[in-house]
Amino acid sequence: MKTTPGLALATAVLLLSGPATAQQDHAHSHGAPERLGTVDFPNSCRPEVAATFSRAMALLHSFGYEEARKAFQQVADNDPRCGIAHWGIAMSYYHPIWSPPTPEELAAGRAAAEKATAVGAQTDRERGYIGAVAAYYREPEPGARAQAFRRAMEELSARCPADDEAAIFHALALLGTAPPSDTTFANQKRAAEVLNRLLPRHPDHPGIAHYVIHSFDYPPLAKDALPAARAYAKIAPSSPHALHMPSHIFTRLGLWPESIASNIDSAEAARRLVATTHPGATAFDALHALDYLEYAYLQVADEARARAVLAETAQAKTFNDPTFAAAYAVTAVPARWALERRDWKAAAALELTKVDLPWPRFRYVPATTLFAQAVGAARTGDLDRARQAVAKLGELQKDLARSPVPGPYDWAGNVESMRLAAAGLLARSEGRGEEALRLLRSAAELDERTGKHPVTPGPILPPRELLADLLLETSRPAEALVEYEAALRESPKRFNSLAGAARAADAAGQPGRAADLYAELLGMAVPNAQRPELGDARRYVASRK
Repeated sequence: MKTTPGLALATAVLLLSGPATAQQDHAHSHGAPERLGTVDFPNSCRPEVAATFSRAMALLHSFGYEEARKAFQQVADNDPRCGIAHWGIAMSYYHPIWSPPTPEELAAGRAAAEKATAVGAQTDRERGYIGAVAAYYREPEPGARAQAFRRAMEELSARCPADDEAAIFHALALLGTAPPSDTTFANQKRAAEVLNRLLPRHPDHPGIAHYVIHSFDYPPLAKDALPAARAYAKIAPSSPHALHMPSHIFTRLGLWPESIASNIDSAEAARRLVATTHPGATAFDALHALDYLEYAYLQVADEARARAVLAETAQAKTFNDPTFAAAYAVTAVPARWALERRDWKAAAALELTKVDLPWPRFRYVPATTLFAQAVGAARTGDLDRARQAVAKLGELQKDLARSPVPGPYDWAGNVESMRLAAAGLLARSEGRGEEALRLLRSAAELDERTGKHPVTPGPILPPRELLADLLLETSRPAEALVEYEAALRESPKRFNSLAGAARAADAAGQPGRAADLYAELLGMAVPNAQRPELGDARRYVASRK
């Protein structure tokens, strides 16, 4: 996407905004002052609760829902006439970009919205906020709820043009209602326009930087969020999510050292927080960061640290909040470890995790393990196991198509792309070569139409890369190179795509291109990495010299 002058100006302001200056009256457990950014939300509550209310708002904008809820409750306890505090509690149960509220969260959020309405507010503006969240909880279905909130925030922002918070929440609502199939990214671009217009006035606002990242968390747009990504952690370094969120953009652009640093910080901050709030539990924010760390370590061939992440993930037994991010991470990390390293035997042997999580809520997550089983088994010739895994993927996809998961993401499409890819590899093992290519091409096209869920760093294995692998294996290197390069446009600097593209370029009679790709692979890997592909790269580059 071409960057507009207004966007360029705003992102430049964000890049130069530097460290956050807002200091709160709280501190980390290790003694550092808490820094969450600055939110200016005028309200009619008592002046003595103003600092707590501002902290609650900053936590809400960084998706620190549990801590935000506690802070809003503290405000309500200290000022029983503060209806907008109950609005904040209701908002903490609404996750516009994550999965919708559970039935229990929905009931609690609805009760808080009703309390806010009953307590009331002293200004028309505050009544507008309360009305918006009440409109959300009145609707019976998740999609209708999100649309009702978006409409209400759009109306409030138009009615109160000087209220920048209303505009920021409207931008968030646009992101939460963006159609997943819209490859023009109309809602995302509209949200970014709103946020970038507000940025010069609020360079230290956590929500603006945060939502700019979400607006551009797509391959064609990611570069426009890089200034926001590099600023958000400075704005709110006390928030595990603010420390992690920049890695979405770093991952999209293949900036592995920055992604690794971001998620090391995020995981550590999450561990510190959960040690004080839920002793003995594993923080879902830490697991979320570990999934991104595993992905990044494997791209730079740092197998020792990737193995350590695998071991830490395996230790997770209880959780501060049993969210989708936790369920996905405990499933994805072992699958990534096996598949990215092409340890097909280990992939085939993976079993569904026995970790105590509410799996019926996350019925799409086992597809990750089934996909790994199918790929590994097909690659090792265990065709019965591969067929069983492909069949289970088909059953799961049909279930998701009949009863879609609430929310904007197409999980049925995601699972179907995995099923098609696994079925393609199975067809290859069964000697049906042309059918294998057709299935893998269909998988790649569907995967790219569906896109990735915001929680995930990327597919467990990109179907486009698997298609390229098959073309290379069947002596069609020129076609393989085209597919590898397409995969690299979606996922820049992926280790296996770079290595495959280099091999394909060499076999297609493009030694210069092969040398460039091998050099890029070597420059990306950690020193002394031992992946076999790196040995090939060193020999090739040396022979060219």
